[in-house]
Amino acid sequence: MSEIFVSTHPLVLHDLTVLRNRVTPPPAFRAALHRVTLLLLHAATADLPTRKVIVPTPLESAEGLALDAAVGFAPILRAGLGMVEAALTLLPQAQVWHLGFYRDEVTLQPVKYYSPLGRQTLPEIMFVLDPMLATGGSAVAAVNELKKHGARRVKFVGLLAAPEGIARLREAHPDVDIFLAAVDRTLNAKGYILPGLGDAGDRQFGTA
Repeated sequence: MSEIFVSTHPLVLHDLTVLRNRVTPPPAFRAALHRVTLLLLHAATADLPTRKVIVPTPLESAEGLALDAAVGFAPILRAGLGMVEAALTLLPQAQVWHLGFYRDEVTLQPVKYYSPLGRQTLPEIMFVLDPMLATGGSAVAAVNELKKHGARRVKFVGLLAAPEGIARLREAHPDVDIFLAAVDRTLNAKGYILPGLGDAGDRQFGTA
């Protein structure tokens, strides 16, 4: 069964409070999301494979380690966009594959509206980026899409999750590790996380 990592880092918890606060303006929201993403990805990338290399220092040769895996990020539009800059700060060589899903407000099921995946070969390790794991529908659909196009290992990185979303993702993809800042209480009738932080896309881009 997959790992569920919930951060207890003081900096994550501080910025999560900033993100929850309804009066936090979009620029401060985006900055806090960037910082939390850095810390969550620090944990999510801790087991990336490495290989030994020899490099010349100014004085002599030294043995070191270099990453030994192709890595990609799959931000779910549009809220996942706010996590991409932090992701590329840590792994500037990574590929980015945007995936677009919207939630049908009646059925609460994901509807795909954008995917660039065709005959391309995906990196062997992919990270799905989405601030909210609510019903789990979009996360499951994103992982389905990545695995269909050759991703061998997928991890989910987000801010908040509801127990219902975690259960749905683990049931559909028990091999996907989940990295979060917090697990909240439940979902409301519209599929929003409680207490949550509202719509992460609207909060980032000032469109509430």
